Amino acid sequence: MTDPGSGGAEPQPFAYLSAPNAALYRDVLCSFARAKERFIVHLRPEDVAAELGRDSDEQLAQALDRLVEWGNLRADADTGRVTSVEDFHRRRFLFQLTAAGHAAEQAIAFYEEAIGQRGVLQSVALADIADQLAALAALAAEDAPDPAKVHLLLLTLADRFGSLADNAQAFMSSLRRAIDFSDGDVEGFIAYKERLIEYINRFIADLANSGAHIARLLDEVEERGHERLLGLAARREASDAVPDGADAAEAFGRAEAEALESWRNRWRGLRDWFVSGGTDRPSQARLLRQSAVTAIKQLLDTVGLLNERRSGRSDRSADFRTLARWFAEAPDEAAAHRLWRAAFGLTPARHLTVTAATVAAWEEEAPQGRPWADAPPVRISPQLRRTGSYERRGKPNRVQDRSAMRRLLRERADREAAETAAARTRLRTSGPVLLSDLGVLDTRAFRLFLSLLGDALAARLPGDGEVKAVIADGSMEVRLSLVPDGGEVRIVTEDGVLSGPEHLIEITDLYEGPA
Repeated sequence: MTDPGSGGAEPQPFAYLSAPNAALYRDVLCSFARAKERFIVHLRPEDVAAELGRDSDEQLAQALDRLVEWGNLRADADTGRVTSVEDFHRRRFLFQLTAAGHAAEQAIAFYEEAIGQRGVLQSVALADIADQLAALAALAAEDAPDPAKVHLLLLTLADRFGSLADNAQAFMSSLRRAIDFSDGDVEGFIAYKERLIEYINRFIADLANSGAHIARLLDEVEERGHERLLGLAARREASDAVPDGADAAEAFGRAEAEALESWRNRWRGLRDWFVSGGTDRPSQARLLRQSAVTAIKQLLDTVGLLNERRSGRSDRSADFRTLARWFAEAPDEAAAHRLWRAAFGLTPARHLTVTAATVAAWEEEAPQGRPWADAPPVRISPQLRRTGSYERRGKPNRVQDRSAMRRLLRERADREAAETAAARTRLRTSGPVLLSDLGVLDTRAFRLFLSLLGDALAARLPGDGEVKAVIADGSMEVRLSLVPDGGEVRIVTEDGVLSGPEHLIEITDLYEGPA
């Protein structure tokens, strides 16, 4: 028997995947991989059979021999159990994984894991990234931060961030496969949809809150000098690559430059993931939120299509065609009349009027499920039976004159329109002004001001110094920019005092122009 591990034929560790009985070969190699995890190197054929839960028969022996030929296994003579000359001449082997066979098993296992990975949305990873950045910000504030602490923090940060990004990508891919669902257990899919939408909504909320916090921490670390921290980590990594010899300094500098460039690239990726570069370069976190929201809408549409497919489409024309077929198939004229009365209900229904006493009698004497013929009778008024109406005979009510009420509503609408116009005129500015210079605002002007301020703050992205927004009706435009070191401003209104950071604000009435 040729041993590929000892200089024989070239190993072919993937050949068994396309051979007959590939499932048996795969099970045998998985048993060796599991044994290696338990630090067991050699296995006898009976050990493999016990691991697989089958008999040690000729088929298993042939599978082991074939795997030795392909280079997945190595066979060594089993001399540990020789007690006689006959045992020595009997064919006995100990099998173990070769280096090529082990590498092939690792590659196949990695492939299967990557293909079958559904991914998760890691809210915990967001919290871990924020904690690591806060610790980095504290180290950056020190005059001489510990290189080991900096390096370990950056390694942990890169690991958690890489896990977050990879899992998010895998989750969105698996989510698209779930949205493309066409056949299978409809009820199970609908129940899964409910849990999935709740899961995505929770992650979107966590991403919105943690993403803004992480963006602020990134700015804080960069303000305190993140390049210094990246340089410490790169220098510590390069220390392991220094060779002995005359070119030690040059090799160290080259290794340090490569490590520093690698850390800069990781940091740039982290920043691009959480911080937008403008309206044309949204962050990956923002794109992930948008994709998640779109996925929720698509999930709901898929469920609607499934329900429609399950129940079948129905419209009025189809109903009338079905009713026409029933009329055509009626056995006689009496049956057609009964169908007419049942379909259109043009006969009187006065007997359905129920008094309170009848309802009470039904609740006490007629339990649910009793046939209609056995239920208590309906007590109706003799007047209803005789005249067909409960209404009192007599002169009809007079038509009310509502001109005063219409005039009051018109006056109120005119007054509100005038107050709104006055508030627009009051807030309109001739250019950028400080919030502290707005003066005292009345109730109507203050409500309009809050609406403008809310639209502007909602449109501002992290890191933006200035923002422009137009209110929903398109009548006013507001420009807002933060004043560095402007302190806190207090805006006095008739309803109270609004406090916040100082800003420059410019409000333009798009109908009238600037003040």
